[in-house]
Amino acid sequence: MPTLRDTLSRTTLSAADVDWLHRLVGDWQMVADLSFADLTLWIPVWSDDEKDPHVSPWFLAAHARPSTGPNFYHDDVIGSAATAERERWLGEVLRTGRSVTPEELGYVREQYVPVVHGGRPIAVLVRHTDLQNMRQQGGLEVNYLQISQQLFSMVAEGGFPIEGAATGVGRGTPRVGDGVVRLTADGLIDYASPNAVSALRRLGHTDQVNGADLSEIVTSRLLPGTTIDEAVPLVLTGRAPWGTEIETGSINLTLRAVPLTRGGTRIGALLLLRDVSEIRRRERELLSKDATIREIHHRVKNNLQTVAALLRIQSRRLDDSGAREALAEAGRRLSTVALVHDTLSQGMSEHMEFDEVAARVLRATVEVASTRSVVATELRGSFGRMMAEDSTHLAMVLAELVHNAVEHGFEERRDGEEPPEDRPSPRVVVEAQRYRLGEQDVIDVTVRDNGQGLPEGAEGPDRSGLGMQIVEALISDLRGEISWEVAEPHGTVVRFTVRLRSGSYA
Repeated sequence: MPTLRDTLSRTTLSAADVDWLHRLVGDWQMVADLSFADLTLWIPVWSDDEKDPHVSPWFLAAHARPSTGPNFYHDDVIGSAATAERERWLGEVLRTGRSVTPEELGYVREQYVPVVHGGRPIAVLVRHTDLQNMRQQGGLEVNYLQISQQLFSMVAEGGFPIEGAATGVGRGTPRVGDGVVRLTADGLIDYASPNAVSALRRLGHTDQVNGADLSEIVTSRLLPGTTIDEAVPLVLTGRAPWGTEIETGSINLTLRAVPLTRGGTRIGALLLLRDVSEIRRRERELLSKDATIREIHHRVKNNLQTVAALLRIQSRRLDDSGAREALAEAGRRLSTVALVHDTLSQGMSEHMEFDEVAARVLRATVEVASTRSVVATELRGSFGRMMAEDSTHLAMVLAELVHNAVEHGFEERRDGEEPPEDRPSPRVVVEAQRYRLGEQDVIDVTVRDNGQGLPEGAEGPDRSGLGMQIVEALISDLRGEISWEVAEPHGTVVRFTVRLRSGSYA
């Protein structure tokens, strides 16, 4: 099914005209809701077969359904060609630049409105009203239809969409169903929908709504000392097509203003407003929870670093070299976990970018392991984002493998001492490749060094050591596999695969 962009590429419209139509479609849901009708956008395009007189040059490029009433089109009609009868009306409207409402055909009333930009029609907007299922006419319906007709007139004059208008949908963006207020040119309330009246009551206004000054109603409820955004007065009086948010002691209110014009002169304004107090309360709760989680990670990191420091101090007091080495390794492992919590304490979620953690683990492990050897490190590829639990396990595995490569793969030498001529400078390279396998994210990791390599005939390191037992346990928890092989001409290559938990993403 072609998109609006695909359709517009088949026209002779300029870039400015194309942008105008995109902006119209981006903001016409409001018009559909106010008119209780489906809206379709018809564009003249190059004929696929100019020799065939039955091929219509008109193409239905976009469609909007109202959320305030029954839909006329229940199927997807985008991409449809115009019938001969419709083609006649479309051509007339595009040629004359005037709106047309043909006689009702059974259960539908259609209104053809020229979309004008730069002083000339560039497309046709059609309003389809289902007469069979239309709403019973009341005060709300009459006022909504009046406002929608004013907007259709602005479309035909080239005044809608409005330059610089606040469009789009975000958290708390007001919609027609949330509350509609129509203002006079002086900023007085001419009409307010029931939802709008309820919002103003919650704001604290108890007097008559119609005829009241909206700007005075809102500003009188602001807390003392509140700094008023410069956009607020312009939005409350309907003089600028902007949006703003008002916060009082009892309510959070978002507002969007749409100035209504006739012949380029402002005759009033449409205001959409929405009570977003509950949304903002939930957002504050989430921010508070996020801050609490970050503080917990920060304290865990501090505690782990404190314990690691105590272990290092204690190791210096021991005479037994084996005990000293065991405490040093325990401290190093705690420091690795602390790195993960440090990264989590700086983020806003339980997902983290692991590339930064891997780089820090690589540097820290080499610094601790190589007391006199100078070992270069390199990180290739990308691990992407993953959950905190996977990050901790993967960081521990990398730390153990890199530490093992440096400790056992390279002979110690003094700083500045050159390696033997037949050996390159000591180097450890970690490479990651992430890909999607079915419903899972998988990472293939390679840890390569150019050290002494495995003992002759060995298929891997001694698995009886605590470090290798930790590695194999963590790899198993990550539902992965690990293997060792000899690198040519020197060194060792460790390859392992991990399967990330659901919820991780690249």
